[in-house]
Amino acid sequence: MTLQSFRDEVREWLEANLTGRFADARGLGGPGREHEGHELRLAWERHLGAAGWTCLGWPKRYGGRDAGLDEQVVFHEEYARADAPARVGHIGETLIGPTILDFGTEEQKDRFLPPIQRGEELWCQGYSEPDAGSDLAGVRTRAVLDGGEWVVTGQKVWTSLAHVAGWCFVLCRTEAGSQRHAGLSYLLVPMRQPGVEVRPIVQMTGTSEFNEVFFDGARTAAANILGRPGEGWRVAMATLGYERGVSTLGQQIGFTRELAAVIDTARRTGAIDDPVFRDRLVRCWLELEIMRLNALRGVTSVAKLYWSEWHRTLGELAQAVQGREGLVARGEPYDLNALQRLYLFSRADTIYAGSSEIQRTVIAERTLGLPRA
Repeated sequence: MTLQSFRDEVREWLEANLTGRFADARGLGGPGREHEGHELRLAWERHLGAAGWTCLGWPKRYGGRDAGLDEQVVFHEEYARADAPARVGHIGETLIGPTILDFGTEEQKDRFLPPIQRGEELWCQGYSEPDAGSDLAGVRTRAVLDGGEWVVTGQKVWTSLAHVAGWCFVLCRTEAGSQRHAGLSYLLVPMRQPGVEVRPIVQMTGTSEFNEVFFDGARTAAANILGRPGEGWRVAMATLGYERGVSTLGQQIGFTRELAAVIDTARRTGAIDDPVFRDRLVRCWLELEIMRLNALRGVTSVAKLYWSEWHRTLGELAQAVQGREGLVARGEPYDLNALQRLYLFSRADTIYAGSSEIQRTVIAERTLGLPRA
């Protein structure tokens, strides 16, 4: 099959299936809107899985298609062009799934991968803590073996979608007295059990896709560890590498749509007649083209740093071209228009998944070979 015929197949399937009950799913979800149509989007996730459109790069044995990088990019581009809903299973598919493929036992692969591919089990990420965010090596959540189970105690924070997830991959300290990167392990912990409490973090917009998670004697089977005890840091860093996966390339289609909306608003408000605004709009367009041309050269810390800084700049421009109307919410409680939401939530892009400061340090030390900070 040629790449063009694959693109045609993806486009035709999406056009035929984003109809009927799923017609209302178009455009739902995304940053600050994860609460939108969750049940409908979950049904869509399972519909995708049943048709073989999830986990494309995974081996066929686990429900994937063994698709190459170019086919995966095509899928994510067409998915974004179709305005299909934000995926509810992306943490499972893009983070823990590839980690299990690389580090898991055959038993772990058979147990955990097929339910992710089918959209039956949702996951969340148990990394950040109140005193260990960008400095992830400072985690204090601990786990001890008790017979055939790990017993987990501690707190995680900013845990996206923990309130709907059935499982969490937890970086925790399993060696008493260990410090920093040593003595950490990577556990797979069921969320729906005594000893796990999820508290939503309500933001000023009224949404709460982030959560605090408290583990108070939560249990998981001794076999639910990826890698050996004490190897958690290596496994955790691999997971963060997968976070830069090909799904992020589909973002650029969304960015193009957002930029077009900003330009349309600038025309409507008259801001486009201001040479300063015109210069900023042209600069955003040029930088988006640069981003597109460099996309496949490397899905790395450089790419994350570039797109997150660009998107934040676009958000600032989106707010500016609205003029005074951008300062007022449409209604209660905090009803935002699309450009206001773009402004607020794009500011988080340079923080989550490794802040821009962390990305610059990674680039300096690992790519440029500069001395460690």
